[in-house]
Amino acid sequence: MWVERIKNGIVLCCCFLITTLVHAEDKVYRLKLAETWGTNTPILSETSRHMVQLAEVMSNGRLKIRIDSSNKHKAPFGVFDMVRAGQYDIGHTASYYWKGKVPNTLYFTTMPFGMTAPEQYAWFYFDEGQSLMNEVYAPFGMYSFPGGNTGVQMGGWFQKEINSLEDVQGLKIRIPGFAGEIWAKLGAKPVNIAPGDLYTSLERRTIDAVEWVGPSLDLRMGFHKIAPFYYTGWHEPASELQFLVNQKSFSRLPKDLQQILKTAMRLAAYDMYINTQHESAANWSSMKSEYPDIQIKSFPTDVIKAMQKENNELLAEHAGKDPLAKRIQDSQAAYMAKARAWTEISDKAYLNSLSN
Repeated sequence: MWVERIKNGIVLCCCFLITTLVHAEDKVYRLKLAETWGTNTPILSETSRHMVQLAEVMSNGRLKIRIDSSNKHKAPFGVFDMVRAGQYDIGHTASYYWKGKVPNTLYFTTMPFGMTAPEQYAWFYFDEGQSLMNEVYAPFGMYSFPGGNTGVQMGGWFQKEINSLEDVQGLKIRIPGFAGEIWAKLGAKPVNIAPGDLYTSLERRTIDAVEWVGPSLDLRMGFHKIAPFYYTGWHEPASELQFLVNQKSFSRLPKDLQQILKTAMRLAAYDMYINTQHESAANWSSMKSEYPDIQIKSFPTDVIKAMQKENNELLAEHAGKDPLAKRIQDSQAAYMAKARAWTEISDKAYLNSLSN
């Protein structure tokens, strides 16, 4: 009789464990994502949605993520605080928006005269980039992962041509990040304005110039209709967005879903880079044919040299105040020197050979 009871007990325990495992495997984890962009922002909001779709499909429906765009949560530049507080589990935004709160966050979007997108991705994934980013965000209970790259961004749309440093004095320009600090050093008045207000600000002459992205996103914004001078880039050679993830939310996920989420973010980030390349090529073709008055300009040599000088001085200033800032700068500089040597004799040499 005791043997039968033991057997029955074992059977019941096994059934219970199997049922528990099945239920655990079927459990749906629901997360919330806040994005800085509006619902219909091309490429940027598409990247959030692509990531969410990938995560749900790869998890067989166990991972479901609701997206709230800025037109719903009303705080495009509040994503850092909302994810930190746990109000949202994930954010899709840009790291350099938080330089006022945490100056070292700006290094992980892009830096003036810095790495190209392939160089920067290599630094993130195969060198020190991700580990240094983890170190910066850890005190705030968050992870940050690459969230999609725009490649080289254009220098902006200007209502007046920039012929010398004198033309920069008092210039009101929308531009974020380290580049904004450089413009300020040159005598301009940089401001950061939410994406939805950019066109109106330029049209009403609240600002004289606006830096956004490139043809991939600029065509739809319509800047070319009110500012004919389109300047080539120097300030954002590889603008990487970010997926901010609340650490507590992430730790509550089973290990397989953690990996699925990271994989979905990484794939969505890469797809955004390729999509941006495609859209820039297609949109620039349209711009050239439909708006022949657009004038492509590069900043004068004296302006570029002044920018480089201020950039170097600002880097030294930041490094002198913060050992972690110095470590990040040193890591980026060392990796860029190594990667750029290859870029020079590969991509650059190939393109140069075609123009000879």
